[in-house]
Order: sequence, then C-alpha cells, then structure tokens
Amino acid sequence: MTSLVEFSVEDSIAIVRLNRPDVRNAINDEMRAQFVAALERAGSDDAVRAVVLIGTGKSFCSGGDISGMRDRLQAPAGKVAFNGWRRQQQTHRSVAALHGIGKVTVAAVNGSAAGLGCDLALACDFIVAAEDAVFSMSFVRRGLVSDGGGMYFLPRRIGLSRAKEMIFTGRSVGSAEALAVGLADRICPSGTLVRDAAAWARDLSKGSLAAIALTKGIMDRTFETAEEQVFALGREAQAICYTTAEHREAVAAFLDKSAR
Repeated sequence: MTSLVEFSVEDSIAIVRLNRPDVRNAINDEMRAQFVAALERAGSDDAVRAVVLIGTGKSFCSGGDISGMRDRLQAPAGKVAFNGWRRQQQTHRSVAALHGIGKVTVAAVNGSAAGLGCDLALACDFIVAAEDAVFSMSFVRRGLVSDGGGMYFLPRRIGLSRAKEMIFTGRSVGSAEALAVGLADRICPSGTLVRDAAAWARDLSKGSLAAIALTKGIMDRTFETAEEQVFALGREAQAICYTTAEHREAVAAFLDKSAR
C-alpha cells in the first residue's frame, strides 16, 4: 500500500513528503494520521536535526480534501457541527505537531500551497519557495475560515492588514511577492528545491539541539507573552542548557583553544 506521507532521513535531515499527487496532495483523514506519525518519529530521533516538508509532484498541498467536505455535509443536520468539531481537533493536532516539534522545520513549497496547505507552510519555522510557488488562503472561496492556524501564523509573518487582505480575498500570491512581503524567506529553482531547503535546514540546525528546541519554544510565544515571563522562561531554559553535553563540550573546547 502506498504511503500517503513518505519519510526519509538524508544526512541528519528528515524529509517529510506529502504523497497524494493525483489530488495535488489534498489532505484526508488517513494522510493526517500518517503526517502526525511522521512528525513524532522525527521529533523522537536524536539523529534528526531538522525537518523539511514538501509535496510530491507539481503541488505542495492543495488543502483539505473536497470529497471529505462533501461527505461531511451529507451527515444529518444535527450532527454536522459536532462531526466538524471532532474533525477540527484532528486538524489542529497535526498543525500543533508541526509547529510544536522541537527541531528546525522548513517548508519547501513547490507549486500551489492553498488553504490548509498554506497553513501548513506557515506553521513551519521557515519557508523556501520554488520559483513557481503560489500561496493562497483560499478558504473564503469555500465559505470557510482558515482552520489550520493561518489566522495566527500569517499576521506574524506579514502583518495584520496584509494578512487580512490575503485571507479576505483568497487571492494567489506568487513567489516574488511572497518573498517581498515576508511570506517566504527564500526563493530557489524548482529543480533544486529539496536540496537547497535541506542544505539551509542543515545550516540552521548545527547548534545544540537542546538550545534550539528551548529557544524555539520560547520565541514562538514571544508576541503574546509578557516581557518578564519571557525572561523567566529564558532563565529556566538556560539552567537546562548548563547541564547539557553540548554546553560542557563547547566550554572545554573554547578554554582549550584559548590556552594554546
């Protein structure tokens, strides 16, 4: 049976590949479960230093599976809302698994990242866009709101008014505009997308795994956290870092070099 989410590790970088190219990697329930499993696998493997997320074929991810939306609406009227609430829990579990993983994450966006696909890219720490990448918060076209964290992530990347405009219109944003407004961090040729994204992920994750994980966990909450609380979290994180092998080895190496 073909895996809907492929997982491989290449020189310390986990490549998580959405794999439903026949529907432009639209996400259904089974893919969502496999996606969470892949992220948990990457998060628990100390040999993995970073994660690159990409889609198979010509698209990154076209969003939620429309056939699933149709099936949901065929439920009895009295069950539509509760069934939807339960489905949303699974969607948010997958986004939380991606955003909360204590390792560097890079979305390598090939082709279209629409709706939930755009949300998934935004949940990553960094976004590398292929030259043909197109971002779209297309929920409004289906009479829906962004349900994969986009209303949280997008304003933090491009500002509140730009985020509202992009969400309210559902318009497409090409790679050049995405880079200009901060939606994407880099652009690279489509043919080298995975290689370039993995190389950057490798550079970003050379430091202490513990220090990166702790720093990421604090910085991801910076905008909504009071100054003193950030300081307090920093103190706790630093105390943990004092006990790590990476810190001990780095201090010893520096002192040894200085003594020469």
